[in-house]
Amino acid sequence: MAKESKPVPTSPKFAERRAELAEAALKTLAELGYARTSLREIAQNTAFSHGVLHYYFKDKVDLIMCCVRQYKARCVTRYDETVATATSADELARGFAETMAQTIVDEGTLHRLWYDLRVQSLFEPSFREDVRAIDDSLQRMVWRVVVEHAKLSGSKPGVSPALAYALFDGVFQRSLMGYLHGRRGALVELKKQVIETLGGLAQAAPHAGAASTAGTRSGSARKTKERTVARRASSRDERGPSSSVSPRAKPRAPRIASAV
Repeated sequence: MAKESKPVPTSPKFAERRAELAEAALKTLAELGYARTSLREIAQNTAFSHGVLHYYFKDKVDLIMCCVRQYKARCVTRYDETVATATSADELARGFAETMAQTIVDEGTLHRLWYDLRVQSLFEPSFREDVRAIDDSLQRMVWRVVVEHAKLSGSKPGVSPALAYALFDGVFQRSLMGYLHGRRGALVELKKQVIETLGGLAQAAPHAGAASTAGTRSGSARKTKERTVARRASSRDERGPSSSVSPRAKPRAPRIASAV
């Protein structure tokens, strides 16, 4: 293989070549996982030599994170069409659930690689910054769906973006494991849980109209009570000071105990 001319590391050509190599290596990484993959192993399963890979990537970590960043950049736009076209909360929930289940079928090993690297970031400091950035982008992706679903259902999200992401991420990871392990019904269960979770988040906050009605009722009750107190005070003033004592409240003569 002819030796490639050396591009400037910051040039567009260098970045494009890295992206091309990362895309080619992604399948091998997804199949073998982090622990069983090396640059030499990737070279044996692609059309690129070990020297070319090592030239564009300083080590395995550099290559793997480049692969995952590219893949997740596509993932975060996966639900944009569903959010943009849904005309009801039910339609959005069904579309979200269907798309989530389908991506497990189409790209299950790639999702497995992501969870593998996220766990590795607990031990490998060089992963942490990239993993945190990818996690943040996935959280924003989920939050867009949650906010739009709540809007279509006439409610507001009752949880934080971080909690919403944690809920859906947990459901997704469990279903992914079930599917990859051959558990029947894993995707059916996933779709059901996604729809239920979205509905639960939307119902967690009171409807704006209900909150307004409750506030109006509270204000009316307070005003009624104030008017009642004012009428009683006015009535006492009209009767005068002596009339405030009830005839039944006449003082009794003190009883003197018998000495016998």
